[in-house]
Amino acid sequence: MSDRGSDRGSNGGSDRASNGGGDRGSNGGGDRDRDHDADITRRALLAGATAVAALAVTGAPAAAGAPGPGASPTRGAGPRAGTGPGASPGQVPELWRQYARAPFAHPQIPYVGRAGQRAGAARPPRRPVVADVRAYGATADGSADSAPAINRAVAAAGRAGGGTVLVPPGTYRLDGLIHVGHSNVVLRGAGSARTKLRATRSLTELIGAYGSRYGGDKSSWSWAGGLIWFCPADRFTSLTDAIRAGRWPFEGWTGNERDEWRTLTTVEPARRGSWSVAVADPGRLAPGDLVLLRLADDADHTLLEHMAGGGPGPEAYHWDDKTKLTSYVPYEWPVRVTRVRGRHITLERPLPLDVRPQWDPRLTTHVKALTGSGVEGLTLEAVETPQGPHLLDRGYNGVTFQCAYDCWADDVVVRHMDNGFGLVAASACTLRDTRVAGRGSHHPYFCREGSHDNLVDRFTIEERTTPAPAGTQLHGINVEGLSSYNVWSRGDMRMGTFDSHRGMPFANVRTDITVTNDGRHGGDASAGPLFGARFTHWNIRVTNGRAGLMKIDALAPYSATVGINEVTESGQTDVPDFTGPLHSRLELYGTAHAVRPRNLYDAQRELSR
Repeated sequence: MSDRGSDRGSNGGSDRASNGGGDRGSNGGGDRDRDHDADITRRALLAGATAVAALAVTGAPAAAGAPGPGASPTRGAGPRAGTGPGASPGQVPELWRQYARAPFAHPQIPYVGRAGQRAGAARPPRRPVVADVRAYGATADGSADSAPAINRAVAAAGRAGGGTVLVPPGTYRLDGLIHVGHSNVVLRGAGSARTKLRATRSLTELIGAYGSRYGGDKSSWSWAGGLIWFCPADRFTSLTDAIRAGRWPFEGWTGNERDEWRTLTTVEPARRGSWSVAVADPGRLAPGDLVLLRLADDADHTLLEHMAGGGPGPEAYHWDDKTKLTSYVPYEWPVRVTRVRGRHITLERPLPLDVRPQWDPRLTTHVKALTGSGVEGLTLEAVETPQGPHLLDRGYNGVTFQCAYDCWADDVVVRHMDNGFGLVAASACTLRDTRVAGRGSHHPYFCREGSHDNLVDRFTIEERTTPAPAGTQLHGINVEGLSSYNVWSRGDMRMGTFDSHRGMPFANVRTDITVTNDGRHGGDASAGPLFGARFTHWNIRVTNGRAGLMKIDALAPYSATVGINEVTESGQTDVPDFTGPLHSRLELYGTAHAVRPRNLYDAQRELSR
């Protein structure tokens, strides 16, 4: 999308209303200089909200890109739960009307309308074909190891500055992993039903044992790495070298020791939801730059309190002994600069948190990012082995994006994997039309180590094909480690759960999902709360009526549970981490398919156009 979308958000009257004028002071009036036609006024936002609501209530056709009332949550998978007692079609909750008046800084619902690659573009870019893996020695009959040939083709595309690497129909044996380490490289099969990569070895065999930096005998392959692994070349080398040497690394944007960054400029105070900030020195910034917003916590943990919504509950929480959680800060948020005008910087997305002086706010560099790369149209299948004991996975893992921005997977199936699709310090990526199948996974999808603004759309978790071995665990769509503003949309989860894996993720959305809720969440006690503020579950159909991690109004602070059928507690039952009122909202409880707008992500995109 163009810069107009960013400028509209920063100039809108809704920001001024919700932020109490704070943005005007911090921005010094610079926003007033922007083009008049780039403004989103409160009147425009309300008009958009009224149009969306009117369409829903009158039964008019759904907005482009959004499914109609009878649409399936994913291709080929019809809904498996009906409307609850007393539900009538097209009910618009009061919470939606309130949200439309302050969309970028609402207390319960996060703004995720620009989640995903290229701010939620409908389709990834089409890059010219520069290589065919058969020309590099790959064989499509599964008779020989094709991993070296595919990696040679991928490396050649990287040296050429990017392009598409074709994997024609057939079955290709992989005795090694596929690493995409250069930007703008696309690995494209002929379709997930026609191109298969068959992996014969685990990451433990290929790289070595990977222990946890937090101690114990756990295998970090239980939540890291992939047999198709998108990671910048230098970062991949530093990670795998450290693993082989037994120096268990941090995995994020600033290196194994989190020290590979330098300050570009400090940032003046601003409010959550602002699209622009004032900086001390804009000299090192230009439109198109990808930077990190870095916020450090203070001795009183006021940053963590802010992520939890603030107030008496978070202030009374004991943070100091949550050593795993406190290792996740500073909070690092990658974002592109879209405009520089004087000392005023416009961002691709609105600020995820307040910017306050006590958190030493600054824009910084990061390790070189992987951008504009993707994988399309193939199945990655491992040799079928029994699922390993919990936290001892050997690393038959699917597709993982790490230190990646604006990357994607489209029409990809993973089968017989320990872990399906991974986002590790990955931001602004889209997984669309993806599927996890086969013998059962530990994490069908994992999202961790400060991953932000990602979109998982039209996804399926199939029922396992073999019974779960004793000592294993199933999670589901996982999010942890201060990850924020991620969206799971149009899902068909035939097993698993909404796994908030402690580490206080915040401001994440699950919307328009049918789920058989039979998984369990995980997470060490030292990782702190299950939820920070602004989790939203919107239009959720729970086929087996189990409440855990679905209906979250009694668990998550400043959260919203809207449009869910009646559920009851059974199995793993949690208590809130914070004392006192949670300021959560529950609307249209006891319904399914009745809430309008039906898909919160689609509605937010329509609202902000």
